[in-house]
Amino acid sequence: MATPAKYGETSWQLSVQVDQKEGDESMKFKMRVMGDLHIGGLMLKLVEKISKCDWSDHALWWEQRKCWLLKTHWTLDKYGIQADAELRYTPQHKPLLLQLPNMKTIQMTVSFSNVVFKTVTDICRILNIRRPEELSLLKPPDDASKKKKKKDKDSEQEEIWDIDLLSGGPSGTGPMYSKTMKATYDPENGMPMSATSVWFGENPLAESQTNLPPAELAKMYQPLSLVDKAVNNAGWLDSSRSLMEQDIQDYDKLLLRFKYNVFFDINPKYDGVRITQLYEQARWSILLEEIDCTEEEMLMFASLQYRICKLTMSTEPLNNSNEPEIDEIEAALSNLEVTLEAGHTDKILEDITDVPELANSLRLFRPKRLTLRSYKEYWFVFKDTTISYYKNKEASSGEPIEQFHLRGCEVVPDVNVTEKKFGIKLLLPVADGMNEVYIRCDNETQYAKWKAACVLASKGKTMAYSSYKTEVKHIQSFLQMKNLAPPPGQSAPDVEAMDMNAECFVSPRYAKKHKTKQVCLRFLTARILEAHQNIAQLSLVEAKMRFIQAWQSLPEFGIKYYIVRFKGSKKDEILGISYNRMIRIDMSTGLPVTTWRFANMKQWNVNWEIRQVAIEFDQHVSIAFSCVSCDCKVVHEFIGGYIFLSTRSKDQNETQNEELFHKLTGVWMN
Repeated sequence: MATPAKYGETSWQLSVQVDQKEGDESMKFKMRVMGDLHIGGLMLKLVEKISKCDWSDHALWWEQRKCWLLKTHWTLDKYGIQADAELRYTPQHKPLLLQLPNMKTIQMTVSFSNVVFKTVTDICRILNIRRPEELSLLKPPDDASKKKKKKDKDSEQEEIWDIDLLSGGPSGTGPMYSKTMKATYDPENGMPMSATSVWFGENPLAESQTNLPPAELAKMYQPLSLVDKAVNNAGWLDSSRSLMEQDIQDYDKLLLRFKYNVFFDINPKYDGVRITQLYEQARWSILLEEIDCTEEEMLMFASLQYRICKLTMSTEPLNNSNEPEIDEIEAALSNLEVTLEAGHTDKILEDITDVPELANSLRLFRPKRLTLRSYKEYWFVFKDTTISYYKNKEASSGEPIEQFHLRGCEVVPDVNVTEKKFGIKLLLPVADGMNEVYIRCDNETQYAKWKAACVLASKGKTMAYSSYKTEVKHIQSFLQMKNLAPPPGQSAPDVEAMDMNAECFVSPRYAKKHKTKQVCLRFLTARILEAHQNIAQLSLVEAKMRFIQAWQSLPEFGIKYYIVRFKGSKKDEILGISYNRMIRIDMSTGLPVTTWRFANMKQWNVNWEIRQVAIEFDQHVSIAFSCVSCDCKVVHEFIGGYIFLSTRSKDQNETQNEELFHKLTGVWMN
């Protein structure tokens, strides 16, 4: 008969470090344990050894494996914990520095044990930002997050707004402008008790920041190549892992940014903070030239900034009740159209109304390598979702020279209002990517009608939809903003009478072009003020929304760049990922080589052993690549994240299907 093992032969000493409150030194304990002891029992034994205080937020962290031991019913054996393990009994919620899209830094106590997707949701709930699935956390480009920061207010140069989620201390005195924000906390689940944030006074995050002086803006400006942008985009955190698992420590600084550029269900009535932070992210991307725009567009953005700055700094209190509300009938029709989109609406609409057509003499250009851009005039007919063109009007009764089927295409503006250039660039889906076609219109009215028809056709809609007229008006309004000439009947502004520093509203590189002579700066000021006269009637919210919409219309909007190596290739290339397509870009020239649309994607998977992403498209097109500038999980999450966001609809509540998100973006082994 076997002799039962003695206690000393089946137990061992386990080292556990206990992190106390801030300012108190950590304690180390040696505990004799057995492999069948569960995690909850270990924490109970630990608490019995140390001082009596609230340890409800503490949990065990395994240093070597970089993982939380949150399954308290699991035993030490099941986790694989042995005598050489180093455990920390540490708070799950820790202070973190967050730079918001408006470049202001706040201090928050956030969960370091929840996955980042959940942590960002909690952050957005406190900041009163709806649709948190559109945002995420980004490491600063210089990777400063790896350097342990000490809480030293005397040495801190920037102002930090302190948001205390957990302390439950005395409530703030006075309005929110005391730079202290507090919210109630439920210790059982580490969540705020209320679904909305608790503010003392007005929420300052809904206010736009004043523009920086030119000298300070110049210090922040750094020209970015596609490679630089790829390096910066490598810093997105893994949404399926916690902050601690990604080496984020107390008081590290992270950037809270809109990661996925599909802004769903924006409503000025509820989205004051969201609209302002979106505007701020757009504004900084223009000022720091993170996205390219033309000189005409730069002046348009400058005039909108000036309008917003002027309204924000106005001594008169802003009355939100004066903001225009969406007409109830128009909103009802819009919701009806969204509902109808779930079914086969093309047939329904054709039964109740005649589908309009467009027919005009336009110019066409199809780019070829090593050829000059030469436009040729044809007779164009737009019917349903198809463009046909003929040699002339008389030939339109016969067979067309060619037809363009626009469903699933990309529509890019090619416009310069000052030079009377009204072009439309169409990226038409084909088996191996996209074909480029350029169409040139004669005037603004013609351009607005054809551009609106192309936009609807790309979504499978015809001009019979009620949104066609709205789209035409939106395009005309956008062209009016880009028009630098004052409206009819208005004289040019008196520059001498205006107190305005034009350099604050344009990028440093653009300002430098006008800085050689004082007269040039006065000319820049005059052009901004002239453009401002076209938008002088906009309210604050309208101006912000116009800025966001203009930002979204830029050709490079929403594209994130990564350095990859395609299978079978011997050189690195750039991969651009947008909300609806992927672009293969030559690294040496910066020119697109091939474009693939998500709509044509059949499946994708990741071989986690060799870190390779493989994607299969329609018509037997397949690609595979490995990531050079980042982990392949970053790219995989972008693809899955955009597909996840495409499942949203207005009839859903704001609670997202987190399980579906992790299925589409998480790691699984083949």
